[in-house]
Amino acid sequence: MKPVFIPQYITDYLKNNNQAPATLQAISQAYNRNLVKDGVIDVSIVIPAYNEEENIIPTLTSLCSNVTGKNVEIVVVNNNSKDKTEELVKACGVNCVLQTIQGITPARNFGLQHARGTYILNADADTIYPNNWIEEMTKPLERAEVACTYGIFSFIPIGSTGRITYYFYEWFAELTRLYNKYKKTEAVNMYGFNSGFRREQGLVVDGFNHPPGTNEDGYLALKLMGKGFGKMYRVNNAVVWTTDRRIQIDGGLWKATAKRLKRVLNIK
Repeated sequence: MKPVFIPQYITDYLKNNNQAPATLQAISQAYNRNLVKDGVIDVSIVIPAYNEEENIIPTLTSLCSNVTGKNVEIVVVNNNSKDKTEELVKACGVNCVLQTIQGITPARNFGLQHARGTYILNADADTIYPNNWIEEMTKPLERAEVACTYGIFSFIPIGSTGRITYYFYEWFAELTRLYNKYKKTEAVNMYGFNSGFRREQGLVVDGFNHPPGTNEDGYLALKLMGKGFGKMYRVNNAVVWTTDRRIQIDGGLWKATAKRLKRVLNIK
């Protein structure tokens, strides 16, 4: 069920945007206590990052607070950040690799190449993850008939649009996703900040590379299914919270709504 208001635990993570050494050390300790275990790495969480010093701390805090029995690594791909993104990530004890080719597709591919886990979970640096996210996103991938997982999300307002307005927008978006699933293709419902797949299969289909006019996340899902690796699986009980900056980039809520409708109805 979509939440109307931002849960208190999400608000607490957002407040914890302190870059003090003690905070960074606490994240490192949580990472090693909750995620890092002995043996083969089960899950690699890959996070592209470009100038994310204002967002990365709450994101890493939420991920390192996850409850899981799996051996997990976090790989942050620094995509030419000019701020303290890399410094902060390393201070949290998290692996940070530099991809000098600018763009989300090169960054995600670079992360995939450096990941060591059996499963890849895609995350973003401006998103907060619930403490069951890792388990819920990887459990379906243990079944051979599932090629990739994707989840649902809610918006954290950073612009002038209020949370209640976004609540109704999110239900409108759910209708468009149903239309996509049954009338077009479910693949367009997959987003890079909340999805997962098997690393070896991702490498077989050439990672996130995609033709012009498509997006890297949905096209990866199409390639995985087209190769016969299985179907998509939607995870409903691990809602992630992401900032609305994508909406702001589209020109605000109404322009974003019009853009979504045009995509759904194939209007140029």
